[in-house]
Amino acid sequence: MPSSPLQDRTVVVTGAARGLGAALARELARRGARLALLGHDAAGLGAVAASLPTAALAIEVDATDHSALNEAAAEVRGRLGRPSVVVANAGIAQGGPFATSDPVSWRRVVDVNLTGSAHTARAFLPDLVGTAGYFLQVASPASLGATPMMSAYCASKAGVEAFARALRAEVAHQGVAVGVAYPAWTDTGMIRDAERFAALHELRVHMPPPVRAVHPADAVAARLAREVERRRTAVYVPSWLRCVQAVRSALPPVVLRLTRRELPRLDAGRPLRATGRLGAGGRSDRAAEPGKD
Repeated sequence: MPSSPLQDRTVVVTGAARGLGAALARELARRGARLALLGHDAAGLGAVAASLPTAALAIEVDATDHSALNEAAAEVRGRLGRPSVVVANAGIAQGGPFATSDPVSWRRVVDVNLTGSAHTARAFLPDLVGTAGYFLQVASPASLGATPMMSAYCASKAGVEAFARALRAEVAHQGVAVGVAYPAWTDTGMIRDAERFAALHELRVHMPPPVRAVHPADAVAARLAREVERRRTAVYVPSWLRCVQAVRSALPPVVLRLTRRELPRLDAGRPLRATGRLGAGGRSDRAAEPGKD
């Protein structure tokens, strides 16, 4: 690959044990970056680190534990040097009706996705100021238009978009760039697990064809890596999602019409049920909680 501005730079990726985080780590490593992989699945992180063509540091850490993240930042700084890029990718999801959702699990989704991203920024911001670096917040099209049956995920992703925009305005004068990424449906364990639940599958397939398409994780990661090199303030994958930003105020009525038609049909004869935390990442998150197996 031609010389990249990431060559010999330290890059941090959270949620790097699998899915989009692992795919992005591979793309960034191909560009010569020194990777620090953060997450709470030590075995998964180790496997990803061993697969990379460049040296990588795997650190087991919970994104909601600010003290542990501060320690992780110190370890990255000491072993790889100050990071020039930090990608806040760690995230989990659950589906199901809000009214019957488990309040503890609902809050956990918000804590990991939103509070965890803020803790990540707080831990690494001094390094990014020192390197005039780049912080990329992975959001979602759910930041642009809320999806029923995914209330915790949508709330958290709307929150990270607002957080990143506020942070961008605070640190621009210090030379730090902040971007927000909006990757569409990506073929990860989380999405494949969601497809097993009829309500989530039906809501997706009744979306317009471009919106409902599921994209390969490697292709999404390649696009994100290119935009990291360019320090973009907004990254839309696919690029036509940029148009949704301009008409986002029109989305709620469209979603309302869709769900008024489809949810009664899906609910007929059997209550819609909660999914629990989705994918291997969700199961790993639950297993890592105190008191869990």
